[in-house]
Amino acid sequence: MSLYDDAVLVLKAYEGQEELCQAYLDHLAAHPDGLWKACHAGHITASALVIDPSRERVLLTLHKKLRMWLQMGGHCEPEDTSLEAAALREATEESGVAGLSLLPGGPVRLDRHPIPAPCHWHFDVQYAVLAPPGAVHTISDESLDLRWFAYDEVADAADESVVRLLEATRARL
Repeated sequence: MSLYDDAVLVLKAYEGQEELCQAYLDHLAAHPDGLWKACHAGHITASALVIDPSRERVLLTLHKKLRMWLQMGGHCEPEDTSLEAAALREATEESGVAGLSLLPGGPVRLDRHPIPAPCHWHFDVQYAVLAPPGAVHTISDESLDLRWFAYDEVADAADESVVRLLEATRARL
């Protein structure tokens, strides 16, 4: 199965955010290249919120370009076999944490947000992953810093999209 086919199946099975989910599906229908960074009308991205083993904190990255505390995530790559695989790859690359495991049940939420030209939109499919006991993180080239935040600290550090992702993740846990 292609990554495009996987994305369509994941989105069709996703429950909640019906209007936004349909916008993702419409985007893919109108743009067969809508998974790739080269699609200037916007593209699907995959991200993951890293949860510590005690389920009391999240690991956020201080994004180098945006200078904002965010979940791990980014663009799909040709070697990605699924959106889950893309989210897990991005979370592993950006956190340096080996042995992350996806929370079951598919995406936790969707978040569409504008980005600077030449592209116009990121259609982010957001997952959550659990870090293994004793997880050690490493700052990547895409990050200025990585830090564990207690759940009640996230709203003071990150924007509303991260807060909503945390709320949805906690409901799933």
